[in-house]
Amino acid sequence: MVTKNTCNAVIEIPAGTNKKYEYSPSQKKFVVDLDEGTERIIDFLPYPGNYGFIPSTLSKTASGGDGDALDVLVLMESVPMGSVVEVSPIAILKLIDDGETDYKIVAVPTTKKLQIIQATTYDDLATDYPKLLEIISLWFLNYNPNDISTIEGWGNEKEAFAEIQRHLKIKQL
Repeated sequence: MVTKNTCNAVIEIPAGTNKKYEYSPSQKKFVVDLDEGTERIIDFLPYPGNYGFIPSTLSKTASGGDGDALDVLVLMESVPMGSVVEVSPIAILKLIDDGETDYKIVAVPTTKKLQIIQATTYDDLATDYPKLLEIISLWFLNYNPNDISTIEGWGNEKEAFAEIQRHLKIKQL
């Protein structure tokens, strides 16, 4: 579900996890990502937030994307794999991963009791939690030593939501 200011996030990897999971549509279940036949373990800090995807989106390879659903990092306490959380996008990390656009939506849960930071916009995040932006940037640049990643910059909640709208498989608004 995507509305004017919110969307759902499906959590593939709970915060604090160091094993890379992903949802397999063909198998209809969550599976461990494999790298040359070996389970992919993050040999760095574990995921700094709940990581997953925004349903009904697709980052098309024809336009430079990675062919997957749009990624989302939800800043909240760890929740189980497979959880669906209603979130408010508050920022977008513009990441280029091995030459492919692999932007990351950063979001907070819409339910107040699940929120761990008091930020509802990018300006709030940048003003009140500037080191959090640095941590997220550094994490995505370093968690996979096999990828060459660069950051084009950060965008605000309007840019994040525009990116979600751009990648919707079926236009909902």
